[in-house]
Amino acid sequence: MSSPSISKFDSEIKKVRPTSELVTSHTVISGADAEAQIAVVGDSTYDPRSSTYRRILSAIREPMAEFFGVALLIIFGAGSAASVVLSTNAGVSSSPKGDFFSINFGWAIGIAMGVWVSGTISGGHINPAMTLAMATWRKFPWRKVPAYILAQVLGGVVGAALVYGLYFGAIDIYEGAGVRTQATAGIFTTYSLPYMTSAAAFFTEFLTTAILSMVVLALTDKRNSTLSPGLLPLALFLLFIGFGVSLGIQTAYALNPARDFGPRLFLLMAGYGKEVFTYRNQYWLWCPIIAPIVGAQAGALLYDLFLYTGQGPLNPEGDD
Repeated sequence: MSSPSISKFDSEIKKVRPTSELVTSHTVISGADAEAQIAVVGDSTYDPRSSTYRRILSAIREPMAEFFGVALLIIFGAGSAASVVLSTNAGVSSSPKGDFFSINFGWAIGIAMGVWVSGTISGGHINPAMTLAMATWRKFPWRKVPAYILAQVLGGVVGAALVYGLYFGAIDIYEGAGVRTQATAGIFTTYSLPYMTSAAAFFTEFLTTAILSMVVLALTDKRNSTLSPGLLPLALFLLFIGFGVSLGIQTAYALNPARDFGPRLFLLMAGYGKEVFTYRNQYWLWCPIIAPIVGAQAGALLYDLFLYTGQGPLNPEGDD
């Protein structure tokens, strides 16, 4: 018969047994197997194989949040454009459904929904230009940047594919079966108005994305904004309504390389031809990709130079 003090000592030993060695019944399990099965104690329903799923989920969760965020942006945005444009054909609808403001509203809802879904998981960038700006100015890890951008572009491809599939019949009626032109490509991607010079189109996207970058940094700056994180998507909703009604008509305010390049890739696969990439001497590259990236960097530079007091490239010490 053991004494009370010995029993107490045995109990304490069991409490501090290393997780690298787990005893179940009469079997000793060591190393990774012990780690995988440590939660089995007191939980007979635990499946040790779920640890593999958890490791995979941990690796892909943030990029997948960006993927779904961009896909939602395209679904609501391109979906609203499809509804407005295609309904102007009497064979599709007996009367037009909406106008340019409807499209602005759709893109604003898309940005809000996308950020609400992804915000607390990945930061809700859903835009390669913003991911690069955050890596440059807000210590976002550069090692995550490639996965984020890939996920964002793929989200654009899938979002466009879903909208195209839903409106496939209406597009056939609008353009003619098997015919695909810029008339419906503009539902998914951005094009400038004919009178716009290349410099004017570039500067429009540059300026609009610089404003976006400044506003996002202001809204997420704890020294400047008391906005609850859960209300950030609502603020972006209002911002994108403003972009649409103020600066959106001339270049369709891409502001986001993934929002344009992802759908453009899909259109190439869907039979729209190489014209989606050859329009105006590679417009797809210098206007909706390069201009937003440079604009986001410029907006962040101006915010940090004149308004930001925290730690950053311009102020390594800061107030943190």
